[in-house]
Amino acid sequence: MNSTPDLISPQKSSENSNADLPSNSSQVMNMPEEKGVQDDFQAEADQVLTNPNTGKGAYVTVSICCVMVAFGGFVFGWDTGTISGFVAQTDFLRRFGMKHKDGSYYLSKVRTGLIVSIFNIGCAIGGIILAKLGDMYGRKMGLIVVVVIYIIGIIIQIASINKWYQYFIGRIISGLGVGGIAVLSPMLISEVAPKEMRGALVSCYQLMVTLGIFLGYCTNFGTKNYSNSVQWRVPLGLCFAWALFMIGGMTFVPESPRYLVEAGQIDEARASLSKVNKVAPDHPFIQQELEVIEASVEEARAAGSASWGELFTGKPAMFKRTMIGIMIQSLQQLTGDNYFFYYGTTVFNAVGMSDSFETSIVFGVVNFFSTCCSLYTVDRFGRRNCLMWGAVGMVCCYVVYASVGVTRLWPNGQNNGSSKGAGNCMIVFACFYIFCFATTWAPIAYVVVSETFPLRVKSKAMSIATAANWIWGFLIGFFTPFITGAINFYYGYVFMGCMVFAYFYVFFFVPETKGLTLEEVNDMYAEGVLPWKSASWVPTSQRGANYDADALMHDDQPFYKKMFGKK
Repeated sequence: MNSTPDLISPQKSSENSNADLPSNSSQVMNMPEEKGVQDDFQAEADQVLTNPNTGKGAYVTVSICCVMVAFGGFVFGWDTGTISGFVAQTDFLRRFGMKHKDGSYYLSKVRTGLIVSIFNIGCAIGGIILAKLGDMYGRKMGLIVVVVIYIIGIIIQIASINKWYQYFIGRIISGLGVGGIAVLSPMLISEVAPKEMRGALVSCYQLMVTLGIFLGYCTNFGTKNYSNSVQWRVPLGLCFAWALFMIGGMTFVPESPRYLVEAGQIDEARASLSKVNKVAPDHPFIQQELEVIEASVEEARAAGSASWGELFTGKPAMFKRTMIGIMIQSLQQLTGDNYFFYYGTTVFNAVGMSDSFETSIVFGVVNFFSTCCSLYTVDRFGRRNCLMWGAVGMVCCYVVYASVGVTRLWPNGQNNGSSKGAGNCMIVFACFYIFCFATTWAPIAYVVVSETFPLRVKSKAMSIATAANWIWGFLIGFFTPFITGAINFYYGYVFMGCMVFAYFYVFFFVPETKGLTLEEVNDMYAEGVLPWKSASWVPTSQRGANYDADALMHDDQPFYKKMFGKK
């Protein structure tokens, strides 16, 4: 999906062709070049197939629209950044904690775990139930509704005076809204964005998450010196501004053309494609895009409505695709990012930092600017390479972080003070970890899941996958205080093991989807391409005479057999 009709680049035809075009066009491209009428026909075909907008402003409109949709990630990030500070603030502890014999206040491990992590349970439920609103009323209206639900939860939290369970209920309700946002926001972006930029634009969701985390940290730092409820109510009150900004932004964002076609609103779908691509509605490129979407929707309709069971029994390869979505989202949590982001202030107190709020801000800065890098890496190096090398980088960071924490942090015992040098080393490698996470698994997990499923089952599949993310988020958030209390920094080795598993899972199961339309991704799964050969897969309409599709489906001598000398 691209823009301006007056700029044509025939040289890039093979890169931007669509897989659902009639087969005679590929036959023409693969036949020996002839003179006369065939040359004229080929030139005309290339003109239709080529991206009509290649100027500097080609993607400005669609990028702005997608960034506004991605702002939903900011809402989630803001909660992550602020709650980590709330559980260490004096007024919050006085209102919702328990009292020591010496008169000081504290939150028990159970209460801390519940307050922090119950948000994730709300998100999991909201992702499964409220994502259906996107199919019923459209992606835009669905997003507006879930943002309103989020606001209701915030109101309940702000109104809490000294009953921790009221605050607890408010977090569940706000979690319902954020869970819906986490499904519908990447979904709308993936359905509006051009394939050339889809990875980067879907990654904007994670970029907004990191911006929310960073500004949440900064706000906590700014309110920590107050002695009253300003400490936590001001950060919560700012949530209204973010929610209203997002609702207002939805009035400028076009609806998903795929949803509009499915709803029978063809003229509106044409207008949506025209708006995001800055191309006249009657341009051949718009007609071509519309026909591809219509064909995909008609195919889905012919198969009937999708059931939940179809996620595990449908074709092509729906069980495999559903498991990829669940595993990638689960492994994103098992990177251990929330160990740092939810409990950053607690961790830094343990390593002897004098002001753990300041160190959290450092984490937020590294996280945000690293995610900016991911907007380039996701489409430059591909999904598989980023995920695998990101896992390798995090393994290295955890080895150092956990080893220093276990062997060097408390040279004279845990009750006799910590080593400043060891603490600084741990902070540095925690920052390296965040860089590896933010440039790879943080954004690309959402990209992979948004590209994996066909339109017919997309909302159900994405809600299941995202729910897996939230459930693991709850488990990690709830049990981290208990685990760190029992094994301290040995906890890092647990996440290291998860990343070793993640590397091999991606290698053997996750195909490369960089540069493919959503329809072409479906075709690749239908052909049964081996994931480690998927980067060489070419859509049907772009294949030359020497293309060997069968070679991508079989591997008689894979590298892991060669390593062990098996023939």
